[in-house]
Amino acid sequence: MKIGIGNDHAAVEMKMEIKEYLESKGHEVVNFGIDEVVSCNYPEYGEAVANAVASKEVDLGVLICGTGVGISLAANKVKGIRAVVCSDPVTARLAREHNNTNVLAFGARIIGVETAKAIVDAWLDAEFLGGRHQTRVDMIMAIEEKQ
Repeated sequence: MKIGIGNDHAAVEMKMEIKEYLESKGHEVVNFGIDEVVSCNYPEYGEAVANAVASKEVDLGVLICGTGVGISLAANKVKGIRAVVCSDPVTARLAREHNNTNVLAFGARIIGVETAKAIVDAWLDAEFLGGRHQTRVDMIMAIEEKQ
């Protein structure tokens, strides 16, 4: 799978570890983030990964900032993106199974790298269940179309 990854200055170290982890599992990782700890603006990286997912340049996206919140808010402004902030593997799994999320976000200041790996695994291993969940995802996407 081809995964886009993005981060801000708060998450450089964690991004590097997650990128390496994903590659060790056989995924191709495209880095849209910053690689040095210098102050930057997380919306730029959230948008870059989201655009890559929306255009199908990559299959899915992973975003990391201090909390995961700001970078996911930026990603969710891109049409077709369903980004979710997760701090535990169960939420990550359910976000894929029920909401068909295509971008995962978490916070380097909130969770440790081992928890981040467990979250990534749960999210990537889960599959969208469709059925009644498809109706709800369609409803969410219809809100976007009305704007």
